Amino acid sequence: MDAVEPDAGAGASPGPGVALDLEVIEAGDTTWRFDRTFLRSTWTCIWGRGCLGILAEPAEELQQGCCSVGAEIDGDHEARRVGSLAATLEPDGFQFHADAAAHGVFTPDGTNTRVVDGACIFLNRPGFPGGAGCALHLAAVADGESPIDWKPSVCWQLPIRVEWAAPASTGEPEVATVRAWRRSDWGDDGDPMAWCCTEGDRAYVGDRPVVESLAEELEEIVGTPVFVELRRRLSDRD
Repeated sequence: MDAVEPDAGAGASPGPGVALDLEVIEAGDTTWRFDRTFLRSTWTCIWGRGCLGILAEPAEELQQGCCSVGAEIDGDHEARRVGSLAATLEPDGFQFHADAAAHGVFTPDGTNTRVVDGACIFLNRPGFPGGAGCALHLAAVADGESPIDWKPSVCWQLPIRVEWAAPASTGEPEVATVRAWRRSDWGDDGDPMAWCCTEGDRAYVGDRPVVESLAEELEEIVGTPVFVELRRRLSDRD
């Protein structure tokens, strides 16, 4: 089956080559540029609720979402954090606990989480008694903590993408553009995806704007002062 194409008027962020509707906030050494269209949209994660996944064919029944590949690990500090937390997971909440104990949770070079039986080692499959979904996410919620503090950063940041541009000249701030991921951002890996969650209208079914539903994630990325100002500006425009 061919990839699902974006629907006209779906509310998704503009595609490649289309100018973004930007909200700009100057914050010291960084100029933040935010895609208003996406942040004011009703995008929401529909994992387990119609998500088609990122395989070459739609596979809603697998409930893999974007976990069909291993999560990229952002440096040694993140590897130590995720590895330490993984060691605290119990077998009744981590389907591949035995595999992790025997072979670890990372690829040999330490750059990604391992793929086991076609998906990330941390993904509990549908029907697992301890609950389907990310074992790290489930454990964080059970402990009353934020999944942001447990999961690899790429996992909780998606579908938010931050593009950094170096200063145009000495003394100028660097520029960070915050928008939704697009299929093209994945390079050649994006071409065979059956679906990309920010394209089309399938995931634009939330009950509040992204600036509210992903408030915790946005605040972690940009910092509290910038996020508070961003939310105020977008609320004022509403």
